[in-house]
Amino acid sequence: MKAQRENQKRQWSLRDFEIGKPLGKGKFGRVYLAREVKSQYLVALKIIFKEQIEKYRIHHQLKREMEIQTSLRHPNILRLYGWFHDNERIFLILEYAHRGELYRELKKKGYLSEKQAATYISSLSNALAYCHKKDVIHRDIKPENLLLDHEGRLKIADFGWSVQSRSKRHTMCGTLDYLAPEMVENKAHDYAVDNWTLGVLCYEFLCGAPPFEAESQKDTFRRIMKIDLTFPYDRHISDEAKDLIGRLLVRDSSKRLSLEKILGHPWIVKNADPLDTSRE
Repeated sequence: MKAQRENQKRQWSLRDFEIGKPLGKGKFGRVYLAREVKSQYLVALKIIFKEQIEKYRIHHQLKREMEIQTSLRHPNILRLYGWFHDNERIFLILEYAHRGELYRELKKKGYLSEKQAATYISSLSNALAYCHKKDVIHRDIKPENLLLDHEGRLKIADFGWSVQSRSKRHTMCGTLDYLAPEMVENKAHDYAVDNWTLGVLCYEFLCGAPPFEAESQKDTFRRIMKIDLTFPYDRHISDEAKDLIGRLLVRDSSKRLSLEKILGHPWIVKNADPLDTSRE
């Protein structure tokens, strides 16, 4: 897309796009399918109302999200091509992921095969290794924030809670079922919170629900702190998959399996589609 090279050289406006069907809506705005008039290239246009930014005081968070996502170039990370604004709204020009949220696919299927789960975990590990090299911690990896393109390739889509930092952080953020123990305890945390989340996701992909789900927030927190990990009797989960999950869902963050070792784990090597993360 020519727009990728030009996005910061030119001033975009709404006149540059034909707006199509709605793709979804969040707390702060809506996302529409759009076509860039000159190139006829399909994009997703995320529209955020300035009134909402004021109301929830998310100026700093949004600016950080835009700066981080614009700087990232990886086949498993959704591109942010550019942005513009008018009096009432901010418009983010995003890569269009044709097949939508992985969350929808997971809900429809109930759970994923070991091959599909391993391919997604491999893709995520590659993308997060790239982020961590750039000192970016994502802090909110979950199925709702993972999109699939027309080839079924996974894309990390939402960097709203991400941060670029070499020092440990103290903000408790993210989504309840995916929080690492150090976040639950409000202790300092680093990139290892993303490794923990890969363990939660791997379990959810194979079993259909996050491992520490409970009736109340308090019970979920308690289960996370105890690492109360059990596998359903009615699903066959291979010993290799259980081994990988067990090596990621470790209370001591320094002892969690590294992203490099995830990619070399026997379960990933045996099951993941190597083409999924190498296609450019």
